[in-house]
Amino acid sequence: MSAALIVRRAGPAMTVQDLGRPGQLVYGLAEGGAADRVALVEGAALLGQPLGLAAIEMAGMGGEFEATHDIRIALTGAPMKADLDGAALVWNASHLMGAGQRLTIGAASSGNYGYLHVGGGIDTKPFIGSRAAHLTGGIGERIQSGDHLPVGEDRHTENTGNVLPPQDRFSGGTVTVLPSVHTAHFPDDVRVRFEETEFQRTPRGNRQGAELAFDGAPFSTGEQLTILSECMTVGDIQMTGDGQPFVLLPECQTVGGYPRIGTVTPGDLPKVAQATPGTPLRFTFVTHEQAVAAYRPLETLRAEMARLVQPLIRDPHRMHDLLSYQLISGAITGWEDI
Repeated sequence: MSAALIVRRAGPAMTVQDLGRPGQLVYGLAEGGAADRVALVEGAALLGQPLGLAAIEMAGMGGEFEATHDIRIALTGAPMKADLDGAALVWNASHLMGAGQRLTIGAASSGNYGYLHVGGGIDTKPFIGSRAAHLTGGIGERIQSGDHLPVGEDRHTENTGNVLPPQDRFSGGTVTVLPSVHTAHFPDDVRVRFEETEFQRTPRGNRQGAELAFDGAPFSTGEQLTILSECMTVGDIQMTGDGQPFVLLPECQTVGGYPRIGTVTPGDLPKVAQATPGTPLRFTFVTHEQAVAAYRPLETLRAEMARLVQPLIRDPHRMHDLLSYQLISGAITGWEDI
């Protein structure tokens, strides 16, 4: 019998996610996938397994889980309080979860999206080359209490008990932006003001996009009503009819007629996705050459993270299975002849 993860209690917006479905834009389907791809890379590095395996994305709050077999898990993304049978777990680390044990994950202390990874990945049936739920596209559904999620074959069962320093993407900050097809439609003074303005994420938003609030005049092109609907992509910064910025996220629409002042670079998109209401964000334009120089392919990022993985230092007082660690070997009775 294959291993499974039983969902005893599911948070309000929990889905299976991987790297999504690239190449489907021509068919009207956004790429989708994890809102925070860096978190997927961290999970792969911690468990020593390839990219592309599916994990559980938890928006704002986790849930309660039970394993049918011994499995390895890793916790990444927005930090959430987690414990295994009442013993606190370190975040951004990998752990062994024994058969029958209960994993409880609470609310996020910062950021929006936390991730639960398992050794071998969540092995639900793929659709169009991905296991990712894309709810706005009608693909998949939210995870519900009582679901049994199949776990794939884990080929690295000995690799657990590791920790990885997290990349800070939960406190906002400066986000780099590439000029888009409409950037030149915005007057110079509007573009300058856009870079000088501090924005804040509003409560309005989901996996389709994030609305940003700001003080001052609206951001408009003067040609707002003459722009035709055309192809859009993840990271585009739309200026709605009232001049309000809206950053498109993984399940965004694929066609729209609002002007786009720029496009967030892939490496900084997690900062926007993980920004909670009130988190400050600033935007700065970079050239194509600068963006290419700063870009890290996910495989490269995974290799870099793998070198940063360290053994998890645990408190012996909280290790219920202390004897299994064989901290002392070759012990003698003390009566032997020396």
